[in-house]
Amino acid sequence: MNEVYRVEKKYLIEQRQYYELSHYLDKMMIRDQNSEGEGYTIRSLYFDSIDDRDFHEKEDGIEVRRKIRLRTYQTSPDFGLLEMKKKQGERQKKSSMRLPVEDCRKLISGDFGVLLKYQTPFALECYSIMSMHAYRPKSVVTYERKAFMAKENKIRITFDHHIRGTESNYDIFSEHFNENPILDPYLVILEVKYNGFLLGYIKDFLDGVEKQELSVGKYSLSRVVSKHYLF
Repeated sequence: MNEVYRVEKKYLIEQRQYYELSHYLDKMMIRDQNSEGEGYTIRSLYFDSIDDRDFHEKEDGIEVRRKIRLRTYQTSPDFGLLEMKKKQGERQKKSSMRLPVEDCRKLISGDFGVLLKYQTPFALECYSIMSMHAYRPKSVVTYERKAFMAKENKIRITFDHHIRGTESNYDIFSEHFNENPILDPYLVILEVKYNGFLLGYIKDFLDGVEKQELSVGKYSLSRVVSKHYLF
């Protein structure tokens, strides 16, 4: 199991800025090892309660909230990561555990009992929450990510682009996956993730970027059909 505590800031920028800024960051920071070209592909399946509790807590601005997802990296499609993000104000905690594909598919089908065999506090917490509140798969989001890292303070700057999704197909390991754009393809989500404080040169860099802070997450954007969500 892995746990990360950090602050996350999200911004919307234009595609042209993405190319300019990523070129600049190549000189300041280190690229993630998978960020060749336009980056790597991430696909996330979001679970929510039968009454969409997590979705509504986000929309209502509840300070303490969570979301549970199953994430795959298309560079390594032979496993999945079960993740839970707990947010309180600006800070959040992300816990995750690696699962084989067969166990991921059991979760997707609603067989949460598969988590009991792991006997870890995180697995048991996920089992309890997902069973008690009748969690079900609700949507899938896929996007390309280019990531940069700073040696100091575990700072990450990521650019997520070509964001698409679906609310009708949950087999995230399928080679044939039908999705539709859920964000204007000429917009890119810039995320800044750090512990403690931002280094001065990165803060100065961000202060000079023309950007719009993003208050909604990818999960909210992906519920465009069932929730008639309009960004």
